Amino acid sequence: MSGTMTPEEVRRQLIENQRAPHGAARSAHAEAISAAAEATGDKALLRRALDNQIEAYEFSAEAPKILVPFARLLQEYDRDPSAFGPNETHSLFWQFKWVATALSCSPEISLESGAGWLAEMERRYRIAGYGDRPVREAELFLAEAMADDARAERAAEAFMAAERDTMSDCHACELNTQGWFWSHRGDDAKAVEVWKPVLEGDRSCAEEPHRTLARSLLPLVRLGRLDEARAHHLRGYRMARGNESLLRAIGQHIEFCALTGNESRGLEILAEHSAHLRPLADLDARMTFYGGVLVLLRRLTGLGFGDSPAVPFEGVPHTVRELYGLLYADALDIAHRFDARNGNSRASERFEQRIAQGPLLEALPLGVRSGPLPEPAPASTSAPAPAPTYAPVVRGDVSRETAAGGAAGEGPAAFTALVAAAREARAQGHPSADLRWSAVLARADGESVDPLLAADLLEYRGVVAAQADDPAAAALIAEARDAHRSAGQEDRAVLAELRMASTAVQSGSGAEEIGELLAAAAESAGALSPDDPLRTRRVASVELTRIRIEAYLRAEHGGADGPDGRLVADLAAFVSAVDGNSAAQVADLLSDAEETLARLALAEGDAERADALLASAAERGPGSGRPWLAVDPLATRAGVLVSLGRPEEAVVAARAAVAHAADLPEPERQGAVRLNLADVLLRTGDAEEAARHALDGAHWFDRAGPSGTRGGGAKARLLLTHAYARQERTAEAAEVLQSALPDLLEHGEREAVHARRFLGELLDGLHDPRAAAEQFLLAAETAKEWEDPRPQAGLAHSAAESLAAAGLVTESVAAYERALELHRAAGDAPVAVVRILRSLAWLYLREGTVNATVARARARMDEAAALLEGATEPQLRYETAQTWQQLAQILDQRVDAFEDAYAYPYEDEDEDAGEGEGAGTGEPLTEDGIRELRDEAVRLWDRAGGIYAGLGPEHVRQRYQCAHAAAWTESQLGRAQEGADRLRALAADLGTLPEDAAPDWMLPQLEETAKALLED
Repeated sequence: MSGTMTPEEVRRQLIENQRAPHGAARSAHAEAISAAAEATGDKALLRRALDNQIEAYEFSAEAPKILVPFARLLQEYDRDPSAFGPNETHSLFWQFKWVATALSCSPEISLESGAGWLAEMERRYRIAGYGDRPVREAELFLAEAMADDARAERAAEAFMAAERDTMSDCHACELNTQGWFWSHRGDDAKAVEVWKPVLEGDRSCAEEPHRTLARSLLPLVRLGRLDEARAHHLRGYRMARGNESLLRAIGQHIEFCALTGNESRGLEILAEHSAHLRPLADLDARMTFYGGVLVLLRRLTGLGFGDSPAVPFEGVPHTVRELYGLLYADALDIAHRFDARNGNSRASERFEQRIAQGPLLEALPLGVRSGPLPEPAPASTSAPAPAPTYAPVVRGDVSRETAAGGAAGEGPAAFTALVAAAREARAQGHPSADLRWSAVLARADGESVDPLLAADLLEYRGVVAAQADDPAAAALIAEARDAHRSAGQEDRAVLAELRMASTAVQSGSGAEEIGELLAAAAESAGALSPDDPLRTRRVASVELTRIRIEAYLRAEHGGADGPDGRLVADLAAFVSAVDGNSAAQVADLLSDAEETLARLALAEGDAERADALLASAAERGPGSGRPWLAVDPLATRAGVLVSLGRPEEAVVAARAAVAHAADLPEPERQGAVRLNLADVLLRTGDAEEAARHALDGAHWFDRAGPSGTRGGGAKARLLLTHAYARQERTAEAAEVLQSALPDLLEHGEREAVHARRFLGELLDGLHDPRAAAEQFLLAAETAKEWEDPRPQAGLAHSAAESLAAAGLVTESVAAYERALELHRAAGDAPVAVVRILRSLAWLYLREGTVNATVARARARMDEAAALLEGATEPQLRYETAQTWQQLAQILDQRVDAFEDAYAYPYEDEDEDAGEGEGAGTGEPLTEDGIRELRDEAVRLWDRAGGIYAGLGPEHVRQRYQCAHAAAWTESQLGRAQEGADRLRALAADLGTLPEDAAPDWMLPQLEETAKALLED
């Protein structure tokens, strides 16, 4: 900004500055505007510029700079108080409170100076007739900064006891302060109770509940109210993100993540705000923000990530440990400066206590997706951070460690116990068997291995190789078979031969070779001694494997389309033959066969039979002491029961699946059963519990690693989003879905379009239409190649509505036109076409209510009416009435715009009007032109009202709107009696309808309006 500006130019710059986002750039611009305003010599303009400059500082990280422009504005007031209007005077006294806060947060300002300003505030408030409440609140801030606890107690008591008046802070801000006071005294419960109206949305303002949500996080965790803490983080961070005046709150969100096992999330938040890791004019905000960051960096160092890369500082890359050192030194220096001013060590003590905190929880699942922390770099030889170190919380997968015998100890006895546990798990078919054998194999090199164990290890290696499609699998399994035979373990040799057959299928061997391998296994199983307790099980295993392999081969060689009838018959025969006295020995085989039969029944559309089979399969596991066998049948059955309209039973089945999954060591399966339960609960309407299980499921999928996060984790988060949305927890839903969106985009076009559309709807609900429009447009781009144009049409329509709400008229018109084209191509959405035409009509008026825009709007309305001409369906008749009613409103608006413009020709332009809004009214209207427009509007309202009347009592409100508007317009035409008669005729007609058809207020209001028309 250079050169001397005219007052008008300064005013335009002020308007531009007021619309800019808060931050250093806005503050710098505000400073220049104040200088330019002073140069004009216009005192009123200078006052306005100084007021703007003060506000720019207050809502940025430069609040202490407020003192200079405020002192100048106060000087202007003292010179001539009469020059200040009522609003200016109120603003000046209001800003005294901001000054008091800035004094407390600035170590350069002495206590004496702070006390002097406080006394001056008290004096001026008393003279102006304001109460003591704001003064005592300011004294509380100053006493807290001075570490004068006794004075703070007295000030707090006086503040809370004093009466509120027009100079009191808003309720939300005051409650924030009161809760902060109790929190600082260690009374978390009292603080949260005081904050309740703000946290629950009953009290709010420009920066509330943003700040209170952040302050409540750690108190809620300490109180064990974890669901609330999670919700407040998701809601609150979304509100505070990117806001420079809320850096203290950002630091509190980072601190919360660091202390609840969400270090990765904390690091992501830090990365989003790394530009604020710089010298800030507000030293208290800088120290507080840095404090939260330091808690995170210290935690990362304790977990072994000290030498991993952190965010840059002043453009220079640093490791976690290096960044900790830089920020620690800077923040501690600020704390010491406060101590020097205050004459005590309170500031540095509180700072050190804060950053020395250990984790409050091992892990609190937040629902949002966060990337993994970087692998720790090799140990550094650099000096450690100055804060004391502590032992990190161990975060392993306990079930996997236990299953693998991680605590078995050392030595031969421990190894023998480990082998015994692995064999027992294998005999049971326990899910942990593979992990146990993996642990045995890992320790076998240093232990004594007898031939029996050598055969077992060969078998395990062969199984692992087969699972990995390793060509060496066949040889390993054959070697294991021979080793088992040599060790006298014929029953294990039978299983090895079965695995050889399966491996041959896997490798693409011919049917003859596979048949020979199956025959050899059958012969070996049959040759087992009748006294061998495993003979029945081995024979059954061979038979079930043969049935499955033969079915596979039939399908591979051109089997019939549809379900395999022979497979169904063979499996049914198998179950019938094996079920009986020996059922407990082969419970897993029977359960497997029945589950397969159930899936085949579902393929044929026989859900009832599938349900019976799944119920039987699920009972076999727990009945034989192997509950884990019931997990899959129960999970599948839950979905079947939902389809059969038996939701309560479905929930029972899904819950049982989760309960029986306790022994499953794989995180993916734990996640899957919880996702299944969440899905069933959501389908039955229990969104609250569904959210809990979806959250838990996402956490389990994340424990499975990146593939789990991208796959099941993304699905769990999408379901969690739906559950939150059902509870109207829109901000949390949007935060979760945005975090999962990159993963969901990899799940195919349909899922990507659904996710973007859903996110757009959520963002619309959060009053962020620009971001919503972006999601709708991206979804439409994905769907543009689909054969069916309707999804893209709907998305373009949604984008147009959001763009219009964002004030982007040109873009909105283009999106509406595209939606119109697509709907017309589909040919089956007349309602959508008509509504788009009406929306376009209203958009044209954003350019100004002039003859040209009204003509364009009328053309669109006429086009809509023509499409509906002759329609008889109720929905289309309703759209016809809406079209005529809205055209009448447009004509009425044209007359009003003209009359307003010519009634107040010198009124200042609305500074808040957006570009193109409220533009000139164009050429004037003649008296005849006005009468014609009003007469036409009355006729249109009459026609619309007639249609509404024919559509039934549910449209009485629309009838009232039309009659009311037409009556007032007739009065303006000099026909007040006709207008009153119209209203009374409607009242008489409504009196004949059922008693509850019209709201109680409507009939009295019609009579009151009729009288008012006649009196005018």
